[in-house]
Amino acid sequence: MANSDTTARTSAKVAGLATQSNAVNRNNLSLLGLYGPEDSMTALVRLPSGRTRTVQRGSRLSAGQVVAIDARGLVLSSRGGTKLLEMPGS
Repeated sequence: MANSDTTARTSAKVAGLATQSNAVNRNNLSLLGLYGPEDSMTALVRLPSGRTRTVQRGSRLSAGQVVAIDARGLVLSSRGGTKLLEMPGS
């Protein structure tokens, strides 16, 4: 059940430590989260359109194909090169 106490607020210090300004570029593909077992991780990405999508190794995105996901981030292959998308703030 949700907390119905609307007077409880997050302190400014806690909110400041828990948030980052401009951590996600809204015009680009952004990595939002990583989860699952190490040998078959899944990633949550934000597309430039604003939609979110769950991807795994082998998934295709407009920015390329997902070739690896590990604790460091998501690796995309496109046009013969690779690009690492890291978690914001890492």
